[in-house]
Amino acid sequence: MAGRSSENDHGDGGNKAVEIVEGKVETVNVSKHPEASIPETELSLADIQRRRSHPVRWVVFTVLLLAAIIGPYWFGRTLAMDHTARVIRTFSPFSPQGIALVSWTVTVVCLACIALSVVEEHGWFWRVLFVLTLFAEQLIGGVCLLRFRFWYSTYVVYGPSSVLANAANLGIIAALAAVAVFAVVFVGLLIGVDKDSPFNVLTHSWAAFILFFAIEAVALLVVLFSGLLYAV
Repeated sequence: MAGRSSENDHGDGGNKAVEIVEGKVETVNVSKHPEASIPETELSLADIQRRRSHPVRWVVFTVLLLAAIIGPYWFGRTLAMDHTARVIRTFSPFSPQGIALVSWTVTVVCLACIALSVVEEHGWFWRVLFVLTLFAEQLIGGVCLLRFRFWYSTYVVYGPSSVLANAANLGIIAALAAVAVFAVVFVGLLIGVDKDSPFNVLTHSWAAFILFFAIEAVALLVVLFSGLLYAV
């Protein structure tokens, strides 16, 4: 195409343009917009942003988030201290591998919801699911007395049955350690991989999620099959 001149056909409402196509002069149809697609408004950009911010929702979300962090952990520790025998009877039918898998799954889903809530910044589904999974993770951590050097606390409270509490704690710790490894690897890819490199595909959102779950799966396998469940 070497050139173009446009003209309006008011008879049939069409919009025509004359251009050179493969060395020939032809008249072709082109798009037109007789009406503005964006309505006029007297609101400023700041006014529009304020209307979209929904501060009440964020206040409620923050309150629920703090409640999900503090309340379940405190309640779980209360169960561990005051109803130890009941907790042991409830979880004794399960194996340490199953307990570790459950706590790892809850933590991974919680971490994934954080990432998805950032990607889908205008949606609240992932934020609500994040609060719910955080509630479950904190409850598990409270019941299992998750803390630094947790194996001393779990043995004092649960005695020989502490292997189950230790397994739950190891599942949570494995998921958190894996996300730390993923963060280091992903930042390294962003910094060290050139945009024209074939490895740059790993920085795309879908590839990053696959890498995240791959690292998390490796962490779970280490916990399940390395003997850690019976070493602490």
